[in-house]
Amino acid sequence: MKSISSPPGVSLTRQPNAGGYFGEFGGQFVPEMLRPALEELEQVFLSLKDQPQFQRQLEQELQNFAGRPTPLHFAQNLTRHYGAARIFLKREDLLHTGAHKINNTIGQILLARAMGKRRIIAETGAGQHGVATATVAARFGLKCRIYMGAEDMRRQFPNVQRMRMLGAEVISVSGGTQTLKDATNEALRDWLTHVEHTHYIIGSVVGPHPFPMIVRHFQKIIGEEVREQARSRLGKFPDYLVACVGGGSNAIGLFHPFLSEEGVRLIGVEAAGKGLQSGQHAATLTRGRPGIFHGMRTYLLQDRHGQVQLPHSVSAGLDYPGVGPEHSFLKQRRRVAYHCVTDREALEAAFRLARSEGIIPALESAHALAFLEYLMPQTHNNQVVIVNLSGRGDKDLDTYIEYDPTFRRTDRP
Repeated sequence: MKSISSPPGVSLTRQPNAGGYFGEFGGQFVPEMLRPALEELEQVFLSLKDQPQFQRQLEQELQNFAGRPTPLHFAQNLTRHYGAARIFLKREDLLHTGAHKINNTIGQILLARAMGKRRIIAETGAGQHGVATATVAARFGLKCRIYMGAEDMRRQFPNVQRMRMLGAEVISVSGGTQTLKDATNEALRDWLTHVEHTHYIIGSVVGPHPFPMIVRHFQKIIGEEVREQARSRLGKFPDYLVACVGGGSNAIGLFHPFLSEEGVRLIGVEAAGKGLQSGQHAATLTRGRPGIFHGMRTYLLQDRHGQVQLPHSVSAGLDYPGVGPEHSFLKQRRRVAYHCVTDREALEAAFRLARSEGIIPALESAHALAFLEYLMPQTHNNQVVIVNLSGRGDKDLDTYIEYDPTFRRTDRP
């Protein structure tokens, strides 16, 4: 495949181009052995995605198994707390498996079956994508192996137990930082070795073409539902859409159906970790620069020698040094504004939501909620802000308990 970027002035919504590029980002930087599998995947996806039978099956699985559509919840108490724009939450946390990841895994498992692949592999950080992959593999009777960093397994052990109960083999990755980056490396090595009968379900809008395009396609139902829900309930589109960004699938899913709506401001929130000046963060779009990583050209955290800079976030799902190439494109075109918040700000936001609305968010989603501290003073009460609540916080309870100053260690059983 030619590594040729899109020409200037390309449409925001008609991406990627035939070469797999979003502007100058994306592409397919992989060993030759993987190219036939990527080409097969692209061909099957393009041939099936608009077929009525495939669409009906996907819709039935999303409704009857995953639990779509998800509600648009008016956060009345949180709105009162800020005293400005009305705040709504898109409740992806209410989906089966507890996060938006199931939207993509259902779509990709149907593609895998169409290609005759009998074995599924995946990487996972926070464990939500791993659980969603193990879930659909069990539903459709396919073998499943999940790669997860040893540090993430420690942080997210309840999800490890869930994956194992669902029948998946969970492989601990002890090299490097023992987090998502290293789990992805191992999953890619596995796929390279077993590509003939294995499908790799990438969990975010990252990796070589056509993965960013495919994952976006299956996640854009989030924004499509928000468009319809906003029309019917509010009589208008929202003024602001806010979502956390690690690899970026929940954000792209929310943003993409609104890219051509100039009156809707789109805000992606990255992990500033212990602070941008500390060097311990995962703010790729804020502090990174273009490079090649995991089969794509995108923004990447790098040191002065061009080596990958180790990321940090209290959130395992945001602890990644790269980002989806479409996000890099949207940053360059200034269609999406990208900001970042610290670990502490995200933790405080999680408790704020829990104690005002009775909803415990995933740490990833808490980063989007934390940005409300900066956004809300700029809004007024006839505006609408929608935050994508990408996942629920059961998996993060140990982290929340350790942070909560009212918790006493002697309270543990």
